Amino acid sequence: MNNTIEHIKFNVDKIREDFPILNRKINGKPLIYFDNAATSQTPKQVIDVIVDYYSNYNANIHRGVHTLSQEATDLYEGARLKLQNHFNAKHSYEIILTSGTTHGLNLVANGFSNLLDKNDEVLVSALEHHSNIVPWQMLCERTGATLRVIPMNQEGELIMSDYEGLLSENTKLVFVNHISNALGTINPIQDIISKAHEVGAAVVVDGAQSCPHIKPDLQALDVDFYVCGAHKMCGPTGVGMLYGKKEWLEKLPPYQGGGEMIDQVTFEKTTYAGLPHKFEAGTPNICGGIAFGAAIDYMNDIGFDRIAPYEQELLEYATNQLSQIEGLKIYGTAKNKTSVISFNIEGVHPYDIGTILDKMGIAVRTGHHCAQPIMDYYKIPGTVRASFAFYNTKAEIDALVAGVKKAKMMLS
Repeated sequence: MNNTIEHIKFNVDKIREDFPILNRKINGKPLIYFDNAATSQTPKQVIDVIVDYYSNYNANIHRGVHTLSQEATDLYEGARLKLQNHFNAKHSYEIILTSGTTHGLNLVANGFSNLLDKNDEVLVSALEHHSNIVPWQMLCERTGATLRVIPMNQEGELIMSDYEGLLSENTKLVFVNHISNALGTINPIQDIISKAHEVGAAVVVDGAQSCPHIKPDLQALDVDFYVCGAHKMCGPTGVGMLYGKKEWLEKLPPYQGGGEMIDQVTFEKTTYAGLPHKFEAGTPNICGGIAFGAAIDYMNDIGFDRIAPYEQELLEYATNQLSQIEGLKIYGTAKNKTSVISFNIEGVHPYDIGTILDKMGIAVRTGHHCAQPIMDYYKIPGTVRASFAFYNTKAEIDALVAGVKKAKMMLS
């Protein structure tokens, strides 16, 4: 890649000015934030929207006739339209605003409790986050359905031939993440979806790790359900999105009861509102939803066509530099992966490495990353995970490499 051309196209120094937290010092050192797979940082453009909401529009939505309520409603529903356009959903009411990825997954799992029985099977992949395993286990416990696992290989890729062998007329639901949070593997979800549909199964895709890096076209993917959270996309915590095809959302019963999700209520019978309100009981995270829309605007202003190649450049650079450290092993070497590197140093516990790096102002994640089955597969207690975003730099990666070398020297 021509660095001069890339600099013109993508000015990371200018972008970094948008993130106030990057000016912080940790233990007297400039913050180097490499825990983006857990939560990304928030630009001032989104922070300003949050402050503006509470300063000028703070009111409940949908049910008020007064000006503040109407203005807040317009902003909130405007954010839903931004999400519809960004993800290319056919209808705005197919976008359900949730408290996050986990909420969306549990909403779907709860709904399928009425659609499965003991003869049915649910498939999940070996690469899943705990929030993509536990709801389906609970679903199978409630219904008697069987949970089956799509296996992975040493590179951290799903074994697609085994997936095809697991599919049958009994398969009713397939769940897979778009990108592994622990390894960075980008799964072949287009192929997974099409093969599941051949046997009549619905597909749920966890996009929590993909949406910060790529722009999924949900109609082109033909996915039945897709979930993500704002806090990995430069937005606030406590808000996320569930996309569901209209025909599936109409099949599922409400997840929670309360205000907003009703049509008529009597003590004899209650009827429910139409989509999307059927699944949005109670007062939502209004400010969070509006800020989610602002975060989508911010990332689109930068452009995913510029974010993806820049982050790929960071991944390749970091992989090359870390691989030169003797005794360092990278877990997750899929041919198709995003900007996540999980690694260990022989004979050193990952927690100890993370603690020393923090003393140098470098934030990484250590542990099993809520993906314990992956760690069990590799027979390790966990890893050090460095995850990069478009506001990170090669100079920061150099500091990480130097920090890992120092930690190795101190701990070995």
